[in-house]
Amino acid sequence: MKVFGYIFWFIIFIIGLINTFWGNDPFFGLFLVAASIIYLPPFSTWFSKMFFTIPKWLKIGLGIFMLWAALGVAELFDKVNLLLADMGLTL
Repeated sequence: MKVFGYIFWFIIFIIGLINTFWGNDPFFGLFLVAASIIYLPPFSTWFSKMFFTIPKWLKIGLGIFMLWAALGVAELFDKVNLLLADMGLTL
């Protein structure tokens, strides 16, 4: 289960970085970077000990929302093309 946490953290974190530095919505990208930390297993463990356990259904719902918003509303694929163009690569 921890592997899924690391994988999902990495995906949301990278999407957040792309949204922060390419495109027109850096605050949404910063939100994704900040929100991605709840999927890191060490943070989840620490947060559970210090405050309360975040329910799995809430993590799943937030994850679906973040992916939907990043892929649909935030036009992630257009931003990836901007990233590649800045690197001198094209698709």
